[in-house]
Parts: sequence; structure tokens; C-alpha cells
Amino acid sequence: MSARDLARIAVFAALTAGMGLLGSFTVAGAVPITLQTLGVMLAGAVLGPWRGAASMALLLLGVAIGLPLLAGGRGGIGVFASPTVGYLIGWVIAPIVIGLIVGSRPVWWRVALGSLVGGILVVYLFGIPVQAWFTQLSITETIITSLVFLPGDLLKMVIATVVTMGLYRAYPRAFDTTQHAPKQLAAHTSS
Repeated sequence: MSARDLARIAVFAALTAGMGLLGSFTVAGAVPITLQTLGVMLAGAVLGPWRGAASMALLLLGVAIGLPLLAGGRGGIGVFASPTVGYLIGWVIAPIVIGLIVGSRPVWWRVALGSLVGGILVVYLFGIPVQAWFTQLSITETIITSLVFLPGDLLKMVIATVVTMGLYRAYPRAFDTTQHAPKQLAAHTSS
């Protein structure tokens, strides 16, 4: 990976951590509602599958060593022994799915679909069973209590789509996940 890739990974880890500064609230169940899943969606859509996953892994590494990077200032290894751990694991897998669906040239419907499938369904797929296990509720009960997340997550999907497409129009180089940049630069300098 280049220094530019590493910087982009760090920026999206920091962006997602920053979204936790706004705090969280718990409506039902043991898992808080935060803006941080918006960062997960943006990481996958903008950085692509592997860089997006690396940014979330970097964020969780910071959490594991005790940095208060999750909403509400939570951090430390104890977070990984709580009902939220499945969702956190989903945060690393989600950008892979999102990035694969979006591809290297975002189109609004692929960003929306990627955010829906990766940013919501994949995160729930990992989060709900683990939450059920920790809370000793049935899967059905946990799904029902998790429905409180759905309206907010759908709104985050729309925001991720709008932000991604706006960024793509304003700065398409942010999405350069291929190795064509040096060839393009060489072509421009030789003209």
C-alpha cells in the first residue's frame, strides 16, 4: 500500500471515530444508536472493499488498545465482550461488501444498494445473533428490538449515497482504486 492509501485509511478511521463524538442513545435493547455506521458505509463506498475494511480494522484496533473511539467515549478490550461486538465485527465485513457492489466508479443506485446490503444487512447479520446470545433473548425478539435501528440506518444509507456521489463529482481521484493514476500522470507529463 502507498502512503496515500495509508493516509486515506487513517482518515476514514478518524472520520468514523469522530461520528461517535456526537454521542449515542439507547432506545431499546443493549446496543446504542450512533452515527458511526454512516462512516462504515462511506468507507466502503469511497475507499473500496479492502481499504474500507482496513480503516474499520484500524478503528477497532484503537478501541482494543483503550482509545475512546466509540460513541459515548467507549473503548478498551471490554467492548469486545459486550452485546455490541457482533456489530463491530460487521463493521469490518460491511465495507468489503459495499466496496464490491459500488465498484471503482460509483453510481448512485450501486452506492445505495451497497450501503443497504453491506452497511445494514451485513452489520445486522453479525450483530443480531451476537446481541441475542449476550442478552439471552431469542433471535426473533432481538430482531424485533433491533427494528428501532432501521429508520436511522435507512437515513444513513441515503446520506452515504448523497455524500459519496457529491464527493465523486467534486473529487473523482478520491475513488481511484485502480493502478491507473501513474499511467495517467505519465500521459499528462509527456504531452
